[in-house]
Amino acid sequence: MNKRWIKLAAVPIAFSFVAAACGSDDDGASSEATTAPAEQTESTEAPAVEGKTEITVTGPERDESEAGSLQAVLGAWGDENGVTVTYIGDADWESNINTQIEGGNPPDISIFPQPGKLAGFARDGVLTALNDEAATATATNWSEAWTTFGNVDGTQFGVPVKSDLKSLVWYQPAAFEAAGYTVPTTFDEFTALVDTITADGGAKALCVGIESGQATGWTYTDWVEDMVLRQHGADVYDQWVAHEIPFNDPQIVESMQTVLDIWSDENVFANSGTIAATAFQDNGQPLVDGDCFMHRQASFYSAFIPEGTAFADGSPEAVDVFYFPDINGDKPVLGAGTLAAAFNDDANVHALLAYMSTADFAETRQAAQAELKGGGATLSGFLSAAKGQDPSVYQPLEQSFLDILSNSTIVRFDASDLMPAEVGAGTFWTEGTAAVNGDKTAQEAADAIEASWPE
Repeated sequence: MNKRWIKLAAVPIAFSFVAAACGSDDDGASSEATTAPAEQTESTEAPAVEGKTEITVTGPERDESEAGSLQAVLGAWGDENGVTVTYIGDADWESNINTQIEGGNPPDISIFPQPGKLAGFARDGVLTALNDEAATATATNWSEAWTTFGNVDGTQFGVPVKSDLKSLVWYQPAAFEAAGYTVPTTFDEFTALVDTITADGGAKALCVGIESGQATGWTYTDWVEDMVLRQHGADVYDQWVAHEIPFNDPQIVESMQTVLDIWSDENVFANSGTIAATAFQDNGQPLVDGDCFMHRQASFYSAFIPEGTAFADGSPEAVDVFYFPDINGDKPVLGAGTLAAAFNDDANVHALLAYMSTADFAETRQAAQAELKGGGATLSGFLSAAKGQDPSVYQPLEQSFLDILSNSTIVRFDASDLMPAEVGAGTFWTEGTAAVNGDKTAQEAADAIEASWPE
């Protein structure tokens, strides 16, 4: 497959509010869409087999760089194959996709940030299993550690299209060096470093914030998930996600309490006064301002580091990352990302899904998104674990993310995204926030979450 070198500098990218329900009568919701035409070099790729000539793709990614790069790359594939592909980025995707399905008017493809939601739709008979072309491409281009998140009861419905690496700690090497601190390589060293920084009485050890509108609390759940993997291993993690052990199992409560202990007032700088009141986005500025030494957050967090900050280039203000240390030497990785799935069996729709699994899609989107972010040494905020990519399209720090992903044998998707929505996008967030605020103990919060688990 020929590379699609999209000349974004010459492409005007326009965003407008459109009906999020793709033709439904839900007037209370809105979304952002990009209609970027794409200019590309000639391709010798054969046209897709006969099928739809207009394909609509929806998803939650909606800012200029995310939606713009998706539209440019998908639009380029469409131009090569005689298909008009339109991507609609929706701020209320989670609820609007339900409205579209209930109204009998779903998109052709949607991009899911939650495998649990994808699995629910698949079991309800709403989604169409990948055809042979798309299923083969997905199995070829991605490892089983990632394809499993789109596999429902033995059938492949989802195509991985983006990866997020969550087991990272952001820091400034120069600040560490000036204070005499070294990067921890074990979890005991990490907690000892937190204690040392607190005892030194200067900047706080950690910047933490969990406010995120209706999703407030999700950053706490990420920490808990990383701790379950480290303290109790992948098997317990899988049993927890599948509800083979209760949410209030002592092992899970231990991990919840471990996070609360680390997040003591003495250890944490909260930009808005309290952890629950501080937006998760608002930790990049205090990190570079020297209010804290570390911030544990996913690979996409580069988008929230102040503009103009250098990354991993050795300069005094440069920001870098280190792997959130493990306990047992098994180096587990907590990940997340998105998967694309189809609502019909049209051949062109599935040909597009097959393309979305490829290294070519990943490389081309990475280049497009980086350019829309400003180009140069700017980090794109996009990452993919697709096989066979040319790492040179990524910046050095992004390449280190890929190294961690490729060298990890234990990869687990964000647990809250795999759990039933009532829990993963509900009580785990709200009860976790209550625990962070001190309104409930870890045990009380876990008991309430367990009581909310659907039959």
